[in-house]
Formats: sequence, C-alpha cells, structure tokens
Amino acid sequence: MPHSVFAFCLAASAGSLPGGDLVLVGIVAGVAVLSIAVAVALLRDVLAAGQGTERMRAIAAGIQQGAAAYLARQFKTMVVFVIVIPFVLLLLPAESAGVRIGRSAFFVVGAVFSGCVGYIGMSLAVRGNVRVAAAAREAGEKRAVRIAFRTGGVTGMLTVGLGLLGAAVVVLVFQGSSAGVLEGFGFGAALLAMFMRVGGGIYTKAADVGADLVGKVEEGIPEDDPRNAAVIADNVGDNVGDCAGMAADLFESYAVTLVASLILGKVAFGTDGLVFPLLVPMIGAATAVIGILTVTPRGRDRTAMSAINRGFFISAVVSAIGVAVAAFAYLPGRFSELAGTAVAIRTVAGDPRLVAIAAVLIGLALASAIQLLTGYFTENTRAPVREISRSSLTGPATVILSGFATGLESSVYSALLIGAAVYGAFILGLGNTTLALFAVALAGTGLLTTVGVIVAMDSYGPATDNAHGIAEMSGDVTGAGAEMLTDLDAVGNTTKAITKGMAIATAVLAATALFGSFRTAVEDNLAKAGRTASSFSLSVDKPNALVGLVVGAAVVFFFTALAVMAVGRSAGRVVIEVRNQFRTKPGIMQGTELPDYARVVDICTADALRELATPALLAVMGPIAVGYALGYAPLGAYLAGAIAVGALMAIFLANSGAAWDNAKKLVEDGFHGGKGSPAHAATVIGDTVGDPFKDTAGPAINPLLKVMNLVSLLIAPSVVTYSTNPAVRAATAAAALLIVVAAITIAKRRTHRLTPAGDGQAPAPPEG
Repeated sequence: MPHSVFAFCLAASAGSLPGGDLVLVGIVAGVAVLSIAVAVALLRDVLAAGQGTERMRAIAAGIQQGAAAYLARQFKTMVVFVIVIPFVLLLLPAESAGVRIGRSAFFVVGAVFSGCVGYIGMSLAVRGNVRVAAAAREAGEKRAVRIAFRTGGVTGMLTVGLGLLGAAVVVLVFQGSSAGVLEGFGFGAALLAMFMRVGGGIYTKAADVGADLVGKVEEGIPEDDPRNAAVIADNVGDNVGDCAGMAADLFESYAVTLVASLILGKVAFGTDGLVFPLLVPMIGAATAVIGILTVTPRGRDRTAMSAINRGFFISAVVSAIGVAVAAFAYLPGRFSELAGTAVAIRTVAGDPRLVAIAAVLIGLALASAIQLLTGYFTENTRAPVREISRSSLTGPATVILSGFATGLESSVYSALLIGAAVYGAFILGLGNTTLALFAVALAGTGLLTTVGVIVAMDSYGPATDNAHGIAEMSGDVTGAGAEMLTDLDAVGNTTKAITKGMAIATAVLAATALFGSFRTAVEDNLAKAGRTASSFSLSVDKPNALVGLVVGAAVVFFFTALAVMAVGRSAGRVVIEVRNQFRTKPGIMQGTELPDYARVVDICTADALRELATPALLAVMGPIAVGYALGYAPLGAYLAGAIAVGALMAIFLANSGAAWDNAKKLVEDGFHGGKGSPAHAATVIGDTVGDPFKDTAGPAINPLLKVMNLVSLLIAPSVVTYSTNPAVRAATAAAALLIVVAAITIAKRRTHRLTPAGDGQAPAPPEG
C-alpha cells in the first residue's frame, strides 16, 4: 500500500491503539512471519527425502501436472470475482472512506492468501506423496508417517502465518477502525475457499466414483490399477479437493474466526479486544510447531492415529497453559478497567481474565471432544465402521442404510457438543449479550490454536492416499510396505473426517459470533435512522421471521443437492468414458496399451469449473434476496436456520462418507470375503455414495455458512437504509433471485446422455 494511502487510512481510524499494544501487535506480525519460515524449513525437510524408483517418479509427475493444470484453470475462472467484488464493496456503506477502501483492498488480500495456502499446500502434497511411498518401501512406518505429517505441516504453518499476518497488518494500519476492514479480509478468504472447495470436491469425487464403479465393480481390478483410465484423475482429485480445497477452507475458518473475535472484541473489551484475540493464535502458532514435530510413531502405538492424537493433545495442553499466562499478563482484573468499552460491560461484576481463559478452554475442549468422537465413528478399528463392514454380507442396500444411520447418529452427538460449547461460552457473558458473543468468538479462537496441527492432519490424508496409489500403480512397493500404506491410507480417512468436523465447529462458532455482529450492525443503523432497535425481533411467532428461518434451512439442503448432483453428472461422464476405453481398446486389460488418462482429466476439469459457480452464487445472492425482499429481521432468522441445519448436515455427510470408505477398506483387508467378493462390491457402492457426501457437499457447507454471514453483515446497513423504500427493495431482490434462478436453470440443463452398453460411443458433451 503506498504511503499516502496508508496515511489516509490511519487518519480515518476511529481511535488509536496505545503504544504498548502496537508493539504487541507488531510482535504478533513477527511471529506470523516466523511461522512462514517454519513452513519453509519443513518444506526443505520433506523435499530432501528420496523419491523411490523411476516408475514411481513418473506416476507422481503425472499427478503433479494434472493438479497444477486444474488449479491454473480454476484461478483463471475465479479471478473475475476477485476483480469485480472489490468495486462492489466500495459502493456499500462504511464508517469512513478509508475503511471502504481498506475493506476492498483486504478482500483481495484475503482471497490471495486463501489461494496461496491452497496452491502451495497442493504443490507440496503432490511432491510429498511419492516420498511417503518411497519411505514405506525403504525406511518403514516411522519415516513414512513423519514425511506425510510434515507435508501437511507446511500447509498448517502457512495457514497460521498468513492468517495471523493479514489480521495483524489490518489492526496495525486501521487500529480502531479495523473491524470494518476485517470484514473484507474474511469475505475474500471465505469466497475463494468456497470456489476451491466446491470445484475441487466435484473434480475429485467425479473421478473417484467413476474409477471405483468401472474399475472395481465392473472389471474387478484394484483401485489404483494403471489400466483404469480414471486413476490419474482420481489421484489428482485427492490433491485439488482434499488438499488445495480443504487447506483454503481451513485458512478461511482461521481468518473468519479471527475477524469475528476482533469485531466483537473491540465492542466488548475495547482496544484490549483488538489485541488479545491476536495473542491467542500467536500462542497457537508456537504450539503448532511442537505438535507437528512430536508426531512420530512409537513401538506401543496401535496405529499412526495414536501418534497424531499425541501431537494434537500436546499442542492443545501447551496452548491452554500459554493462553492462561497471556490473559493474566495482559488483561486487567476488572471489567471497569477495560478502556473504550460500553458502560453496560464496564459494570459487569467479574474478572475478564477468567472469562477469556474459560472461553479459550471451551474451544480447546471442543476440539479435543470432536477429535475423539469423530475418530470413534470413522476409524476402522471401532464398532460403527465394523458394523457397516459386516452389513456388506447382505448387500449394498444394508451397507447404505447402516452408513446413513451412523452419519445421522454421529451428527447428533457432534451438534450437542458444539451447542454445549456455544452455550457454555454464552454463559460466560454474565448476562451481557455482547460479552457473551465475544466469549463465543474466543472459544472459536481457542479451538483454532491447534489449527497448525489440524491442517497437517488434513493434508496427511491425500499424501498417504496418493502414496498408496503410486505404490499400487508402480508395483514397486510390495509386502510389508504395501500393507503399511493401506493402513496409513485408512488413518488418513479418519484424519480428514476429523478436520472436517473441526472446520464445521469453527464455522458454527464464527457464524454465531458474526450473527451477533450482524445484529449489532442492524441496531446501530436503526439508531442512525432514528428508529428503535426493538423493531428488530427474531421471534418465530412473527410469520416473516419464521419464513426466514425456514428459507435459511432450505438453502443448506438445496446447496447440498446442487453439489451432489454436480458430482453425479460429472461421474456419469467419467463412467461412460472409462467403459468405452475398455471396450474400444482391448489392449488395455492385457497391459499392451495405455489408457487415455488425459481425456478423463479433461472431463473432470471442465465439469468442475462449469459446476462450481451455481452453489457459490446461491451462497452470495441468497442473503441479498432474503434481506431486500423480506427485511432485516427475516434475514437474521435466515442465518439462524442455516447455521442450525448446516451444522447437522455437514457432520452427517462427512462422517457417513468416511465410515463407508473405511468399511470398504476393512473388506479389502480380507474381512467378509475380501477383494472381489460380493461384500466388497457392496462396500464399494456404499463408498461411492459417500464420496460426494464427505469430500464435496459436506465440507463445502463450512464456507457456505461464513459467506452467507459475511454477505449479510456487509449488506446490513443498506438493508436497513432501504427498508422503507419498496421500489429499491423489490428491484434488488428480483435481480438477486433472477441470477440464482438463471444459474440453477443452466445447471439443470447440463445433462449427460448415457449410451447403451457396448455401442462404443463417447459420452455426449453437456448441454448449456
């Protein structure tokens, strides 16, 4: 930012931080830079490892090229939004011109940082995979787990570093006015994450479903057999979906939670509330290094999951101690000593240090509980997955029923845990709603003190999945090494499910806090318009609020349907393409002719980029249509409905999909007839149903909730301003609704014509 713009923004700040606080925020920025340096050190450690045989390196190179090509095309598609939206943000009301400019500028920063985390994480994952396979072949489990987890550790430390750096720079530059600018930073991160999550999820599951249905079920060949034309696309998809998409998703979770805590912190704790929420993740950055470096299997560990759990819980305990020290060192002992807060908060009888510590501990406890609960429902050594595996003896219908029920049951317990955490944090508000919402935001920040380890756990999944695929395709890893990679891959399914559970927990905490910010924004603008805040009621005995609640819940279902249908359309084209290649090229099965891998990669890429826009437009335009058509109170109810249903839906989808996947792996390990048996075919079908659940629709609900909340927060002032102007309201709502309807109509026209078996015809291109 040029010096003149910097000075203009600083002059526009509503209040400045004391000199000591500025120094602390500067230290936070320095720790953020050090976190990025740690990521570079871990990167060098991973790249120094051996890459195995020439065949293994060649397969890895193909995966690298496919992943890089997809992301390059995806970024070209998304750049239009990154260019256009900042100009739209300039038109929306803000407390000053400087904040309006800063909000637009940091929208771009948030989007770029989110894209960088996803791209760099993916780039290393497609290089770490072959090194994990080589380590399993040459050095054993200890070295393989270390490389896989440190591959994810690079992405984890980048997430911490860039998220903390962006928030710290905003606070340093805009100080008292930073809350408005942070809205832009969070929105940029969340919107880009949604594009990457939805697009990557469609790509990866279209390839995976197509590869499994034709390869495993119809042709009876292994999952990663090089004779399957979809196998390279499947391995590429693991990285653009599970790694790039999820890394961007977790980055935006981190950024948006920081945004929510800083916005509410300014109101609740004054200037102290702009600093303490930065100190908590700064401590988390340091403990993340400890957690990542301690993940090394020991002799008494049952699986690699034991070592990963150990690293996570060590990180959580050290974070709790560090936050307690920071709270007593920085915060005063009475609310009356907090400068710049509302009178109602200064009169609260209590100790802000204890409130802050308790809120952070609630977040850490929630993270630990989700870790254990998700592991119980998705690990292949636990009763739920074993029960799904046993149900395969009676066919695919019972596999689907048992997996469906497992996902539903797990979502109830997880939702109760999240609800208990939100309510526990709310109680800490001691009767003051603003303070209570800040406590909820701090709980989210506490959960994310472990984000470095959480992201490492997520990226561990695609690294081991790809390693298993490279080993099987090359045929150069056999015996104990191959069995080890199968086990590590199963653990990866659990770690991915855990990180999705963590992500949705942060989404609910952040969305709840942002919902409080939305209410505050509405009430402030009502006051400016000379109207009483009592006109803003979310009571469901008012029909308009009830309608908003129902519509918000329905949007989650519709968003899920769009994502799953997109996978179904694309997977259908992949199935036809792979079938036709087997029929028209008989040399493929004999191993004398190579499949056309590039054709399937191109199908998945084109379909993913076409399909990602519709769900994203629904997320952005939905709140605009509801807010202008029904009003600000129904818009608040809309957000409440989406948060409640979104939490349940996301957990159900993620856990059922992971459970089906690991049930399949149990059968492939020799249970209930092993590979090629009817039980195996039944679990493959269950897994293909679960694929778009756990890797497309489920995790995409996380950025959906935050995008809708941030859009609502950004448009709140104008919704209030034009609430008495029917013409503007009707025109704006109609335009937003028209965009959504047009996008959905176009998506519905993208049908594929399934050709009769044996005619040898290529699949018809999608219409529209």
